[in-house]
Amino acid sequence: QVQLVESGGGLVQPGGSLRLSCAANGNIFSLNVMGWYRQAPGKQRELVAVITSSGSTNYADSVKGRFTISRDNAKNAVYLQMNSLRPEDTAVYYCKLDHAYSATFPYSTYWGQGTQVTVSS
Repeated sequence: QVQLVESGGGLVQPGGSLRLSCAANGNIFSLNVMGWYRQAPGKQRELVAVITSSGSTNYADSVKGRFTISRDNAKNAVYLQMNSLRPEDTAVYYCKLDHAYSATFPYSTYWGQGTQVTVSS
């Protein structure tokens, strides 16, 4: 079984920074994608950023140039450095892992419990 443990959320003023961390515990296949999603009150969960096991990244347009996703494959961990935070970034941020034994096998998906990020003065 795979578990995702997130940390790093909190309250920050507009223009400030936060760094989220997510560690995946369990048997993680080398073919995987890790990422961050967020859900604000009354809105659907949306992609923030994802990174493949080979290091390819993809960002939501709303966070490009402000957020940076990175990972440590040895630790099965993914990070989200968030700079120049805005009130509209306020949401619960979720870590997600998709992995598969090989390219011919289906992916399995796991979610973290979520961490609250609040941007307010």
